[in-house]
Amino acid sequence: MTEAASTTQPDGVATPWSITLEDVSVTYPNGTRALRGVSAHIEAGEMVSIVGLSGSGKSTLIRTINGLVPATSGRVVVGGHEVTGLRGRALRQLRGHIGMIFQSFNLADRTSVLNNVLVGRFAHTPSYRTLLGLTSAADKELALRCLDSVGMLEKVWARAGALSGGQKQRVAIARALCQQPSVMLADEPVASLDPPTAHAVMGDLARINAERDLTVLINIHMMDLARQYSRRMIGLRDGEIVYDGPAASATDADFEQIYDRPIQSRDRMGSAL
Repeated sequence: MTEAASTTQPDGVATPWSITLEDVSVTYPNGTRALRGVSAHIEAGEMVSIVGLSGSGKSTLIRTINGLVPATSGRVVVGGHEVTGLRGRALRQLRGHIGMIFQSFNLADRTSVLNNVLVGRFAHTPSYRTLLGLTSAADKELALRCLDSVGMLEKVWARAGALSGGQKQRVAIARALCQQPSVMLADEPVASLDPPTAHAVMGDLARINAERDLTVLINIHMMDLARQYSRRMIGLRDGEIVYDGPAASATDADFEQIYDRPIQSRDRMGSAL
């Protein structure tokens, strides 16, 4: 594997990467088989929802893309770089170009919003500067632009722990954007949010995808959010793909096949109003 290099466009935004999974299976040490021969190709610049119930393999799938979960068999290729088998420095270099957003936000609550966003620059900053807390003017300017892009610039000096859940998730998005990533992964980013806030966060991700032509993958359970905010949907059940097609035209029957049961009220987020 060559060094993971992400070329940038004239406006400083990274060139989006494609993602390919070829017959990927994952079996955990306890014997749980989370993925079973999954194959899919996501074009550079696509926004795709990965839909399924808890335990369907959604989180495992998205975490194989940045190597947080190693594939037991098969191949994972991101932007022409084969993730499968990467370790150490090579894996860290690749992750520097893959933004990750978590359900639990993963912010440092006791420090400022700005410092949290600047964490996104660590993979692109010499270790000695990170250890000494030396931040370049260019990185600070980039962090401010990322906060502004998600409507959080006014909270730049606030302590992260004082923010609401929706505000924390927006800061997490800004942190991921500060990496200038070629791929953005979101693992259940709205699961702990109320409907208006969840719609706002999904709207932010859709806008970022459109404005930056950024490849975005979102793990989600709510069928109405998948339909409204993504063009393509991949449905997982018991670690296997059971649907791969347009999100907007997915029928209730398609979702019942994905969920392996009748649709329930908790499968819909509801209105943003």
